[in-house]
Amino acid sequence: MSLSEITSVIWDLDGTLLYTLDDLKNSVNYALKSYGYPERTLEEIRKSVGNGIKNLVLLSIPNGAENPDFEKVFSLFQEHYKEHNLDSTRPYEGVQEVIKELSSRGIKQAIVSNKVDYAVKLLKDEFFEVDFAIGAQDNLERKPAPDMVLKAMEAINADKNKTVYIGDSEVDLKTAKNTGLPCVSVLWGFRTEEELMPFNPQIKVFKPEDILNVLL
Repeated sequence: MSLSEITSVIWDLDGTLLYTLDDLKNSVNYALKSYGYPERTLEEIRKSVGNGIKNLVLLSIPNGAENPDFEKVFSLFQEHYKEHNLDSTRPYEGVQEVIKELSSRGIKQAIVSNKVDYAVKLLKDEFFEVDFAIGAQDNLERKPAPDMVLKAMEAINADKNKTVYIGDSEVDLKTAKNTGLPCVSVLWGFRTEEELMPFNPQIKVFKPEDILNVLL
C-alpha cells in the first residue's frame, strides 16, 4: 500500500495528539501521597505510560499488585484524574491543524487509546474533530491487542488496505503490527527515538506537519 492512497487514519492519544503527563503525574502523586507512599517524578511517569492507567498505578506504587493498598490507591487516582484531566493537558502544537487538513481531504479518522473510555471521549470532544474515539472498556482487550482498533475501523468503515496507524510508543508499534497496519511513529511524544529503535519503527516523523508529507 502506498501511504499516499490512505483513506483512514487511526490515532493514538496520549503522547501523539495530547500532552497529558503533568495531569497523570499529579493524580498519581495525589493518590500515592494520600496513603503515605513516595511520589513519582515526571520522568518515571513518562516511562510508565502506554498500557493504561491501571498499569501506570501498578508501576508507580511500591510492590505493585502485591501492595495491599493498591486498589484503594487506584480508586483514588481515578477519582482525582476524572476531576483534573484537563488541568494541564493540551494538544501538541500543530496536531489539530493536521487533523483538519486530513478531514478536508476526506480522510476518516478515529482515536484509539488505552486511557479509560470516558476520558478518551471527553478529550476527543474537547480538542479534536474526528469521526470516532474509543478507550479502554471491560469487554475489549487493550492495545497492543487489535480489538479496539478493529472496532474503531468498523465504526468509520475503514478499508484495512488503506488505513494507517499513528502513535508514539512501542505499544503503538505492536498494536499496528497485530492489526496488520503500517505505523507512523511520532517522536515528540512519550518515547525517544532511541527507546523506539529496538521495536524497528519503519516511518518516523519529528513534527506534526511531517505527517502530511508522509500521507498526502
